[in-house]
Amino acid sequence: MFTRRLRAPCALLALAASFGTVAAEDGTHAITIYSTASPGSISPDQYRNGGGGGNLPGYATVRHERDIPLNAGRNTIRFTDVAGLIDPTTVSFSSLTDPAGTRVMEQNFQFDLVSPEKLLMRFIDRDIAVERMIGNKIETLEGKLLSMQGGMVIREADGSVRTLPYNAGVKLPSLPGGLITRPTLVWDVITGKAGTHKTRVAYQTTGITWWADYNLTFAEGKDANSCKLDIGAWVSILNQSGGSYPDAKIKLVAGDVHRAETPAAVGRMMAKSAAMDRAEEAKGFEEKSFFEYHLYTLGRPSSLPDNSTKQIELFPKVAGVACEKTLVYYGQAGQWYGGGPMTDRNYGITGNKKIDTYLSFRNRSEDGMGVPLPSGRVRVAKLDTADGSLEFIGEDRIDHTPKNETVQLKLGSAFDVVGERKQVDFKVDSSRNTMTEEIEVKIRNRKNESVRVVVKENLYRWTNWKITQASQSFEKQDSRTVCFPVNVAADGEAVVRYTVRYTW
Repeated sequence: MFTRRLRAPCALLALAASFGTVAAEDGTHAITIYSTASPGSISPDQYRNGGGGGNLPGYATVRHERDIPLNAGRNTIRFTDVAGLIDPTTVSFSSLTDPAGTRVMEQNFQFDLVSPEKLLMRFIDRDIAVERMIGNKIETLEGKLLSMQGGMVIREADGSVRTLPYNAGVKLPSLPGGLITRPTLVWDVITGKAGTHKTRVAYQTTGITWWADYNLTFAEGKDANSCKLDIGAWVSILNQSGGSYPDAKIKLVAGDVHRAETPAAVGRMMAKSAAMDRAEEAKGFEEKSFFEYHLYTLGRPSSLPDNSTKQIELFPKVAGVACEKTLVYYGQAGQWYGGGPMTDRNYGITGNKKIDTYLSFRNRSEDGMGVPLPSGRVRVAKLDTADGSLEFIGEDRIDHTPKNETVQLKLGSAFDVVGERKQVDFKVDSSRNTMTEEIEVKIRNRKNESVRVVVKENLYRWTNWKITQASQSFEKQDSRTVCFPVNVAADGEAVVRYTVRYTW
């Protein structure tokens, strides 16, 4: 039998089912997001392409509040407004209207979602109609579906058998029972109070995470080692949980919250202007200490659609934060000592000639900061006065940083300042269990201004050491590291020489 119809030749079946569900648009959403993402670890492809949310390093606690009519006695509630990556073991349902007299008898999570393959598997040995394009006509083939292995196998009324590809259009008489269009929570609830109850549903879901991005603008200070920073911060929220959260109250938790493994204070930086106080929609994040973590609460509702990335300002930009630029020369290759003294004279002698550039600033209220900073990636730019553009000069990552602590960023290597390290003398006296080494470090500055360089030396040959001679003063950083601050004149050279004796 052939019929002509206005239908796309490869159209797939679309069926709708009606259940007694709680409407997704009713009530309110609240979501608290936890992140285990390392700063900068989320690839742009991961959040541009969507999907794969189960691999995201983070999770969230979602809360829905709904008005639900309940009869006295037992009720069945079907709730479809849930994330696809929900952890069903974390689900809770409660009545805020009658918490003492309402309880859940049973709870189910149904996730056998409708798909073309599942639908057709339910119609094995049943009659179906298949439509396919033959030339400029549509052929409708009716028969019994025998198999879905490698395609569709149809037996027609005359007993003949045909094989068809998966992309043929299929018409089914009904939606088979047991299949649903969205993940659904089902509760068997008993209550002694009839009427509309204000209820709360809470659960955890994976597939959602957040991270902080900091944008810094660098400006030179009064000398080569002083500087100023304009600091702004943004929060990025990536939602691939399989659920959307319209007009949600958003909270972010910063800190290392421990989870059981699955087997196999507002400073100047946070202050609002009078205009922001008047505009409810402009309210940003407010921070507070929460247990041993920090909680950032957005002061206005915001929507988080599924498969989306949202950026929200973490705090208003702070201008003129005092900072320090430090050049560090770490010229060694050897950084380790084993079970005995390292007496090989050639170990760790040749090494790096580059001098690294660091920026540091204090996270304190005197400079407009003074609030806990979540871990994140820090990008630094500098203004090119020739055309007024900001040019990228480096980036680094910071861990969770409390107030009044120092933030240090490594930006790259200096172009016009170089270092050279060599061993001048080396002696081992086995009879006295001693070893003496003399090191010379040269720093050459090809800038038109003087610079200060920190020469960092690791005394790696053995645990017991003493510097017996040094060309200048040094600071002991830890049990085996010393630093020599050196001032190098413009287009000049400075030399650091020291002798260290190891004993065992």
